[in-house]
Amino acid sequence: MSNVLGSRWTALGVLSATGLMTILDGSIVTVAMPAIQQDLGFSPAALSWIVNAYLIPFGGLLLLAGRLGDLIGRRRLFLAGNVIFTAASLLAGAAGSPGTLIAARFLQGVGSALASAVVLGILVTLFAEPAERGKAIAIFSFTGAAGASIGQVLGGVLTDALDWPWIFLINVPIGVLTVALALRVLPADRGAGLRAGADVLGAALVTSGLMLGIYSVVKVEEHGWLSAHTLGLGALSLALLGAFTARQATARTPLMPLRVLRSRNVAGANLAQMLALSGMFAFQVLVALYMQRVLGYGALETGLAMLPAAVGIGSVSLFVSARLAARLGARVVLVAGLAMLVAAMVLLSRVPVEASYAAHLLPPMLLISGGGLVLPALATLGMSGARESDAGLASGLFNTTQQVGMAIGVAVLSTLAAGRTGELLTGGATQAAALTGGYRLAFGVAAGLLVAALAVAVVVPRRPAGTPPETPAETPAETPAEAQSAASAAAK
Repeated sequence: MSNVLGSRWTALGVLSATGLMTILDGSIVTVAMPAIQQDLGFSPAALSWIVNAYLIPFGGLLLLAGRLGDLIGRRRLFLAGNVIFTAASLLAGAAGSPGTLIAARFLQGVGSALASAVVLGILVTLFAEPAERGKAIAIFSFTGAAGASIGQVLGGVLTDALDWPWIFLINVPIGVLTVALALRVLPADRGAGLRAGADVLGAALVTSGLMLGIYSVVKVEEHGWLSAHTLGLGALSLALLGAFTARQATARTPLMPLRVLRSRNVAGANLAQMLALSGMFAFQVLVALYMQRVLGYGALETGLAMLPAAVGIGSVSLFVSARLAARLGARVVLVAGLAMLVAAMVLLSRVPVEASYAAHLLPPMLLISGGGLVLPALATLGMSGARESDAGLASGLFNTTQQVGMAIGVAVLSTLAAGRTGELLTGGATQAAALTGGYRLAFGVAAGLLVAALAVAVVVPRRPAGTPPETPAETPAETPAEAQSAASAAAK
């Protein structure tokens, strides 16, 4: 019995290591971007591709990857994702040109999507007893939240002490060890088989539609919002997603049965999440650039300066969010967290050219901890309207809107910041003043996106009729469906 328990907890360590790498890779790169730009010769317009080349395949492939896990086996897909991610990390560390690095980042996104889509399903299968599952999810969630904190600091340390390639090369030994242990401790599962319902056409439509839509947004800075290029790609993306929707209404085994969107909670939580993360994730990228390009911070200084925000999000999600949700309900907690994020962005939209960290940056860094209330509450609401048979689907949809929201937020707000900076430079402003003006505009728009998410949170989600308020005995970790989603949100 002890060997079985030991294997399960070792397996949890393997799953947590993958969650750590996924989150680490999203945050570690932000403080190293100026060094990468200088070394490889990235243009300002292409710099956001260091982030977006990872997010586009990650967000576009999650629905397909989740379905593939059901069909060919979760363990097999988990291993494949980790192998691809590890090999791509080695390629990124050896990159000598912007094109090679962007290609490596794309492959990292593919690997992350394959592994992340099934990791939570494996976890809740390993820990079926509610008390054990709750403990396992707490560990997994804390590891993921720690990844954001570690990423900012580690990115600065590695960039300053060694060089930027090491922010990618550090993944290689972790990935190799993860694969070796996964082969020993993760339970084998056959899956239902591809004949059980691989909606190939639906998968192709939604994946190409999502990727093309995100691509059209990230190219806006180069072509403009109203250009034929942007409008044409946007229209084609919408047409593909529309065809996917029509396909799901008629397919014998749809990739995403449309019944899941009939729930106000599922639809509302996913819409609120996309809006909230569009503003919240851009904060991570833009604040790092502001501190380095305007205030002159080094990579390590930037990482340490952002540590209060990352630690706050992780701590609140792990120690505070579930308790408040049990007493007040998930929607109240969600509204409170979004209000904190709005306040943070409003403060950042007023940052000066010569800022004091204590006066101008620390207060919004602390308010960003509201994200630790927002993400678990969104997960609870998003899963509460889904049937148990749709748990995997709802979780995959939740992860997809999460990644799409982050990609769109970075693309749109970075484009707005760059455009405003160019206008101010043309008008005779100094470099620092022009950059600050661009970032202030982006933070103001981020505040607007969060206000929109707040409005959705107030109006759309509803507690199912006849159900009592949440109590400690009914926390989100009590069912596999809600456990998966809560862990995913807290980790990200």
